[in-house]
Amino acid sequence: QVQLVESGGGSVQAGGSLRLSCAASGRTFSSYTMGWFRQAPGKEREFVAAIRWSGGSTAYADSVKGRFTISRDKGKNTVVLQMNSLKPEDTAVYYCAASRGLVLVFRPREYDYWGQGTQVTVSS
Repeated sequence: QVQLVESGGGSVQAGGSLRLSCAASGRTFSSYTMGWFRQAPGKEREFVAAIRWSGGSTAYADSVKGRFTISRDKGKNTVVLQMNSLKPEDTAVYYCAASRGLVLVFRPREYDYWGQGTQVTVSS
């Protein structure tokens, strides 16, 4: 049974930083794409960043490019989203997800497993 457990959310002022972690368990993720999505109240879930577990290729939404960094720690089976220069519009519930697809993918329906989400609140 695949489990994805997010941690690291919280409240921060604009310009601050947060580090989200996603602990993955239940299978070998070497052929997976791992992603981060976010969903603000009243809005659709949107892509934030993704990384290929093997090889480490990454992709980012334009809105976070240059501010967020996704990485993975193979030894700890963890995916990290480092978020810097946070803005109020980054406020959302952030979800970790895993896709069995063989390439980087960006749409929620292309992901097979999801974590429970962690709240990020950025105040101005």
